[in-house]
Amino acid sequence: MGPLLALGHRKTLNLEDVPHLANCDSANVVFTRFKNMLESDDNDNDNGGQINTLKLVKALILSTMKEILWTTILHILCTLASYVGPYLIKAFVQYLNSSHQLKYRGYALVFIFFLSKLIRCISERLLFFQLRKTGIKVRAALFSIIYKKGLMLSSQSRQEHTSGENINLMSVDVERIGLFSWYFHNIWVVPIQLVLALFILYKNLGLASLVAFVSTIILMLANIPLGKLQDKFQRELMDSKDRRMKVTSEALRNMRILKLQGWEMKFLAKIIEHRNFETIWLKKLLYSLAMISFVYLSAPMFVSIVTFGFCMLIGIPLEPGNILSALATFEILQVPIYNLPDTISMVVQTKVSLNRITTFLCLNDLHLNIVQKLPREGTNVVVEVVKGNFSWDLHTSNLTLKDLNFQVLRGMTVAVCGSVGWGKSSLLSCILGEIPKISGAIKLNGTKAYVAQSPWIQSGKIVDNILFGKEMDKERYEMILEACSLKKDLELCTFGDQTIIGERGINLSGGQKQRIQIARALYYNADIYLLDDPFSSVDAYTGTHLFKECLLGILASKTVIYVTHQVEFLPSADLILVMRDGMITQAGKYEEILNSGTDFMELVDTHKKALADLNSINHGVVSHNLVNGEEDGNTLCSKKSNQNDEENESKNYQTEKLIGTEGQLVQEEKREKGGISLSFYWKYATIAYKGAFVPLIFVTQILFQLLQIGSSYWIVIPHVKGSTLLFVYVVLFMGSSLCILIRSMLIVTIGYKTATLLFNKMHLCIFHAHMSFFDSTPTGRILNRVIAWKMLIVFIPMFVTCIWCQRYYTSAAREFSRLAGVCQAPIIQHFVESSIGSITIRCFDQEERFMETNLKLVDGYSRPKFHLSGAIEWLCFRMDMLTSITYAISLVFLISMPKGILSPGVMGLAVTYGLTFSMHAVIWALCNLENKIISIERILQYTRIPSEPPLLVEENRLDCKWPSQGKIDVIDLQVWYAPHLPLVLRGLTCTFTGGMKIGIVGRTGSGKSTLVQALFRMLEPIAGQILIDDINISKIGLHDLRSSLSIIPQDPTMFEGTLRSNLDPLEEYTDEQIWEALEKCQLGDGVRKNEGKLDFAVTENGENWSMGQRQLLCLGRVLLKRSKVLVLDEATASVDTMTDYLIQQTISQHFSGSTVITIAHRITSILSVDKVLLLDNGRVLEYDSPTKLLEIKSSSFAKLVKEYTRRCSY
Repeated sequence: MGPLLALGHRKTLNLEDVPHLANCDSANVVFTRFKNMLESDDNDNDNGGQINTLKLVKALILSTMKEILWTTILHILCTLASYVGPYLIKAFVQYLNSSHQLKYRGYALVFIFFLSKLIRCISERLLFFQLRKTGIKVRAALFSIIYKKGLMLSSQSRQEHTSGENINLMSVDVERIGLFSWYFHNIWVVPIQLVLALFILYKNLGLASLVAFVSTIILMLANIPLGKLQDKFQRELMDSKDRRMKVTSEALRNMRILKLQGWEMKFLAKIIEHRNFETIWLKKLLYSLAMISFVYLSAPMFVSIVTFGFCMLIGIPLEPGNILSALATFEILQVPIYNLPDTISMVVQTKVSLNRITTFLCLNDLHLNIVQKLPREGTNVVVEVVKGNFSWDLHTSNLTLKDLNFQVLRGMTVAVCGSVGWGKSSLLSCILGEIPKISGAIKLNGTKAYVAQSPWIQSGKIVDNILFGKEMDKERYEMILEACSLKKDLELCTFGDQTIIGERGINLSGGQKQRIQIARALYYNADIYLLDDPFSSVDAYTGTHLFKECLLGILASKTVIYVTHQVEFLPSADLILVMRDGMITQAGKYEEILNSGTDFMELVDTHKKALADLNSINHGVVSHNLVNGEEDGNTLCSKKSNQNDEENESKNYQTEKLIGTEGQLVQEEKREKGGISLSFYWKYATIAYKGAFVPLIFVTQILFQLLQIGSSYWIVIPHVKGSTLLFVYVVLFMGSSLCILIRSMLIVTIGYKTATLLFNKMHLCIFHAHMSFFDSTPTGRILNRVIAWKMLIVFIPMFVTCIWCQRYYTSAAREFSRLAGVCQAPIIQHFVESSIGSITIRCFDQEERFMETNLKLVDGYSRPKFHLSGAIEWLCFRMDMLTSITYAISLVFLISMPKGILSPGVMGLAVTYGLTFSMHAVIWALCNLENKIISIERILQYTRIPSEPPLLVEENRLDCKWPSQGKIDVIDLQVWYAPHLPLVLRGLTCTFTGGMKIGIVGRTGSGKSTLVQALFRMLEPIAGQILIDDINISKIGLHDLRSSLSIIPQDPTMFEGTLRSNLDPLEEYTDEQIWEALEKCQLGDGVRKNEGKLDFAVTENGENWSMGQRQLLCLGRVLLKRSKVLVLDEATASVDTMTDYLIQQTISQHFSGSTVITIAHRITSILSVDKVLLLDNGRVLEYDSPTKLLEIKSSSFAKLVKEYTRRCSY
């Protein structure tokens, strides 16, 4: 430790400076041993391998048996050494009282005192280090087993156990079980301590020792009711914490939607409500802890009063030697008196945590035998489903997929189509083996790759997302980038494919995420490809390019099953499966099934109707030329400006964030450097009641210590005898007890109040932060700080002493503590991210690689924790040695002192206090305080996040009916994302007349979504302005603005709760109005079939609803709101053509008087608009009616339509 601490004293330590753990302490070795112990126990017990709490505890004990045996031996040594002093004090006082002092006897006693302290010092330091090491190993094992289980969970289990609960498992329960290593040995050590104490007391006080023993037992028993209450309080506290964390993590994940809708304060209020309920149990728990603390600190004097009183009653002489030996024993007895109830409390809390982890580990895994593996040779069948019946919910009789019978041969291209909620995505899930099988058989031949409908992108580099664990083949890699139209996107990024992607791909557009997913699947080079609506997020150009280059090109020899809502991609399929209500109603080639049933005809007819509308707009001749490609056939390919791969959909503006010279969007978590500023201590001390009670805590603490010393001095004064001695002693005891009770209650009150104020302030700042903060900050990192408040409950007042050693040690220890805090967030983040993408990870057989990443992250967390433990013991050992030497010199001084200068009782009292005095306790308390204050430092960082403009501006409050016309004037608008980045909108000027329908088109980076973000003030302009009904939106409050506008985003978002709470989170509408909105958005009949109707449960992220149904529900929200300004940001990307047509009709009918702004990739979605706004490089390139723009063959809009109609003619 010496060289590492010296390095930490010279510079600020980074994780690279911290040495790696020994192989035996690495997470991989620890987890393997723990897993083997758990599995061997399962094999010994024939119960189907079901884990229970006892098995989990047994496996943890066996996997750390070496440390447990070491700590057992060290505990025995330490306990025996600690009782040598009290045993010999009487002999030492007798020696001082002796008229014939033999010097060698005095020196022999001094040597024994010194040796006992030395043995205690060494054994205690080794003991504490081994205990910390045990805790680190336990954490590593539990982190890893929980992560591994998370990868194996079935979809139903994931719905039962939300991410909020999982985060608490990792951050709270694992931490508590790791901490229990400190209390593990108390179960057997406490009885040994009691026996040794009773022996010493009996030797000195005879029968009075029994009274001391009984009073000690009474004090212990008095804590049992408190322990039971703690058990109840702890369970309720953890349950309420789970509910709060569930809402918090959901809100943080969907903060963009909350801000766009103006709901963030509603969700913050919900979190505060959960927090208030949680604090009810927290207060009860803390006050019960305060009472235990009161009993602990009052115990020695209480036992001594009872014992000395009994001695006086029966006439046992109270000699100074006997009294001091008893006082020293009572002081040591204080530890078991406190430890037993505290151990009981920790056993209770640990049992709750173990039960919670066991419950998680007992959740149902995905059944690996759902899919049968066919032999690779001897058969041409790649996928076969025979009499298949499947259901996501095994507890209901309603089947998700019914009577499935189909066969896919090697090299076939199979298209799956159907309307929203008819089971298309579930069909792919059944092939993946993700949906529980009721009956039938699924057979699969070959490896598989999967592209999900909701893109799952891993945090990290773009190249790592594409390679996904495979070795780099540069030629194939470049070919796939070209096929997926990703080269242009990478050119826009300063770091190219080394660009770091934010959480959930936050700094990518929807289409970019989708194309990276497709590239990942192509690079995997699987036998079977399952693509769930891969073209929904891209425009006509890119969709055609992907279809030609990927499906018809690279995958021409592969087996491909793809879900699509675009009818134009169906004719190329070798087999089309038409889904309806979970059944395959039609199967065959395009021409075969076109006239054989109504389901497919409905889809095709809707598509043809949309094309007919396009043809009528295009006046026939132009349309004919476009469809047949007879005019300007190669124009699209000849112009570089038209080779861009896709429109900048949904969040395209984020791409610009990647173009900076100041580094990546997502940076490493910020941590302070150097010493903790005194301002942090002052801020913490003055948060609650402006620090008014802090001086009172100091005063009560000082009075408590003075009264304790005074009572000890009083009891050994030789000339005071009888009842006066005991009476004054009792008064002093009552005074010190009162002081400690007041101090305990004040500490709890101030700690609770401070934690609450910090919690509220931090959450308010987070919820009012700019979106750029959420774009660049992973949710796990935020949640790690949200959890950190719990460390701030106890305020530890302590004087600064021994600065030289403290500074040398603390500079390194401080950074270890900071690094541990910073390194825990990635573990949680990786766990949450992997849980969301578990289907993709399993499909690509990447579980082992992701498990290795988790183990590396756990090691990254354990390294600073381990070396922090070493640094602590390095400091404490030196302080203990210094104390022991000083104590020995003091004893030599006492026996060398001429007789009569000090009374033997006073000298004996000094020896008694010296036994328990430890310089390292002072240093350790101070250093520990500094390490804990880092939690405040981290939280206060998040209270200084730059905030958005005010939610309300009182002097500019508007009428509730605003806007009444919906007229929008954009005047010379200039917008950027940061001062070091280029302008995205460059002096954009246009007017949207009230009630007008506007379609916005343009390429990647053209500024479409940036304009929408500026309209909602997610971005503030650096010049220019936007007027709505002649009101400058920059002058009004954000809440007034956003609550007056409506938006249907590209990513449909649902929150855990009920259908009613999702449609009307602000509780503003009646059930009749909600039902009316459901009817209008085509969900009414489906909702009526569900149990609970409007109270039908929605699981986390709306996973029990299809993507299309979620999009329709977002339509229902805006139908309820009925704003005069409605924005559709690729709102129909996840629905079929027929549903798209119905949505367009619904909007046209119910928003006829509103201004509707549409960003869409489906050309048919914007042909009915009044005007098309075509943006290029942040400027208006074209702005006119679709008809007039189509008449100009060279217009960019005409070329876009041409490409779409050419695609539809295949």
